Amino acid sequence: MVAHLVRLRLTLLAGTLRRSVWQTIGLAVGLLYGLSVVTLLVGAAILGGRTDPVLTGQVLTVGGALVVLAWWVVPLFAFGLDATLDPLRFTTFAIPRRTLLAGLAVAGLVSVPAAVTALAAAGSAFAWASDPLALLAALLGAVAVVALCVVGSRAVTTLCAPLLDSRRYREVLMLAAIVPVLAVGPFFAWMSSLAASSGVTIRLGGDGTAGAVAAAASVVGWTPFGAPWAWAGSVHEGAWGRLAVQVAVVALTLTLAVVVWDRALARALVSPRGGADGGRARGLGWFARVPATPTGAVVARCATYWLRDPRYAASLALVPLLPLVVVVIGVTSGAGAGLLLLLAPLAAFVLGFGLSNDVGYDNTAFALHVATGVPGRADRWGRVVPVAVLGVPLVVGLAVAATAVAGRWSDLPAVLGVSLGVLGTALGVSSAASARLVYPVPKPGESAFKTPQGAAMASMVAQTVAFLLTAALLVPTLAVGLPALLAPSAALGVVTMGVGLASAGVVLVLGVRHGARTYERRLPELLAQVTAFA
Repeated sequence: MVAHLVRLRLTLLAGTLRRSVWQTIGLAVGLLYGLSVVTLLVGAAILGGRTDPVLTGQVLTVGGALVVLAWWVVPLFAFGLDATLDPLRFTTFAIPRRTLLAGLAVAGLVSVPAAVTALAAAGSAFAWASDPLALLAALLGAVAVVALCVVGSRAVTTLCAPLLDSRRYREVLMLAAIVPVLAVGPFFAWMSSLAASSGVTIRLGGDGTAGAVAAAASVVGWTPFGAPWAWAGSVHEGAWGRLAVQVAVVALTLTLAVVVWDRALARALVSPRGGADGGRARGLGWFARVPATPTGAVVARCATYWLRDPRYAASLALVPLLPLVVVVIGVTSGAGAGLLLLLAPLAAFVLGFGLSNDVGYDNTAFALHVATGVPGRADRWGRVVPVAVLGVPLVVGLAVAATAVAGRWSDLPAVLGVSLGVLGTALGVSSAASARLVYPVPKPGESAFKTPQGAAMASMVAQTVAFLLTAALLVPTLAVGLPALLAPSAALGVVTMGVGLASAGVVLVLGVRHGARTYERRLPELLAQVTAFA
């Protein structure tokens, strides 16, 4: 049965690659990128092991612990449960639970992240090539690392799966994930500023750095995340008592993870999770507030999505957090309040770029557009209007507030021109892109951070293309706006506003028209793609 589940995983992966060229490209690029990272890390570990194996082992312990921790934590925020390993798919099969558990664990190794982790762990073990016993311990530790990563990840995600079905929990989880991600940049900026103000200098390989790494490794080596990476160091130093405790920590953690996963799997198989949270109908909502036209119907539906769908809320949640991030960066970097002038353009880009895969978010609801014959122009404008109605006042308000706080009222025309230019350009590019570049996204009711299998690279490629096209079309606005802001000029500010509004209008109209033609030409293909994602 274990071999059968592995073959099933490989068959599903092969079928996915044959069905989608994006996922084929994504897998190839992911493998090449992973192999390049592995080659770099393993090469650095081997070279470091030749010069100072002890320090290299300490670095591997700290870095490896972060890798194991990421395996346990990141899936809750970014990926969720792997669609091909969801226990719900096996509820109707009479498979013994322990056999299913073993099969899912082995099948979990069939992925790019697992392969990269295994190669990196095994390759970095050769940093201890000068000590055969330490090398053996490092190789055994690499096996333990892979087991901890796969089993721990499956245990955590299966255990937390019922919580992810709660809409409120998903929204809280989404905000909890966004805040630390946005705080990474300000944190390092604050650390740099603190170090500079206190006169502290850090030299790579210096005594201070080596001491900090050794202190961190001595603590991390006792945790389940760093213990298997520290086995080789313990053998090299002859600390057999410490090695015994570290082996016991790993064995106990693996046993506990298996027990947790087993019980969570039993619960999932006996009491399958329900679907999305239901709700009571409360009138027609936005449908009663818009004209009874095809465009009005699309406007009402999209406005409802933006206000009630957690997947769309991910974009909106970024906007109120942007001022905090910009203020922290401005204070810690010494840029001052002038950095606040970037706030409105950033918010405009986030809102405009949110439409870049709007068709993919429709899921099965897109069939209504096909069945009712919604014209392309109605579909495109219906998606743009809610964002424009929300975005224009918000961007203008942020621009006014930023210039007021910065005390640079003379730059208001330039900030408005750049911000509205970014919003209109992003909306125009997104209107065209969403009719052509469609990729899998979380289904309605799922976590906003759950990425379907094989969609990561497809989304990255599509978003990169849309971003580069948006940046290219913003060149006229930025060519006038940047000089107007860097060397404040009232005349250039007025010109920037004119250029920004004109370019935004042109790109928006042309983008909607191109998107409408593409939509009508590719309607069957779009429906087939979206249906395949369901």
